[in-house]
Amino acid sequence: MGSANNRILQQALGSCVSGFALFFLGADLFDVGTGVAAAQFLLQQVDLSVGALQLIFSVLHFTDRGSALLLQTAQRLEIALGRVTIGAGLDQFRLGGQNLFAGAAGLTKVIDAAAGAGARTVYMLTGGRGSLSWKQAAQRFCDMVAPCVEHARRTGVTLAIENASSLYADLHFAHTLRDTVTLAEMSGLDICVDVFHCWAEGDVEEVLQRALPRTRLIQLSDYVLGDRSLPGRAVPGDGAIPIESLVAQALSGGYLHGFDLELIGPRIEAEGRLESARRACDVVGAMLDKLGA
Repeated sequence: MGSANNRILQQALGSCVSGFALFFLGADLFDVGTGVAAAQFLLQQVDLSVGALQLIFSVLHFTDRGSALLLQTAQRLEIALGRVTIGAGLDQFRLGGQNLFAGAAGLTKVIDAAAGAGARTVYMLTGGRGSLSWKQAAQRFCDMVAPCVEHARRTGVTLAIENASSLYADLHFAHTLRDTVTLAEMSGLDICVDVFHCWAEGDVEEVLQRALPRTRLIQLSDYVLGDRSLPGRAVPGDGAIPIESLVAQALSGGYLHGFDLELIGPRIEAEGRLESARRACDVVGAMLDKLGA
């Protein structure tokens, strides 16, 4: 590949390249051909089959082109459309006074695009809570998202929320896995479990069991003791997170959905995104084989 193509591919691959999941950051920012080339390049580099790849589109600024891009990219890669996930980062949802994608219509637009592309899941952050208490914010979130939950059900799309560190409090207020499960149960949403942000919680095994019936995606990465900043993720196996035991619990609990290798941060950049992705695929692939997945 020429250097110009490599630069385009790096932009398409974004900062969240993984082996089992390929994030397209900003689904309106590049054409289908570039997206397909990026995916094929990744598959070649990490020695994966197309069947092992899940497409995750991040749509912070979703446009009318997004639905067509989702559908065309999945078709050209011959990926089953059910393996397409949309990550809707609700950075425009501010419970302190602003809106949810300029109103429920904005999230409905993402849901419709997901349905049109055959995607099964849209997962998202909640938005910050401003000066509201957690309970006040949770109730307001439930009230605001309720029409979207019902619309998603009618169109066959799952809406999910994930857990995220309190360092993202301007974007999200479900920080522990327990709070995430509680909010999901209140709102009728499903769950994306980010192991990086919950592994150290004292009741993580108990709450994971409670979360599993609603869980639609599990994000894997490792944490090296002593790292003090975000994003501080590491390749699985390089750090202290008991990933295998948590994956084993999920599988034994009947979890049937995907695992996303979310590889971002200084350690990933230092090693190289593709090199990190290749090692992560080897580690997690061997782990899943060992566990009989």
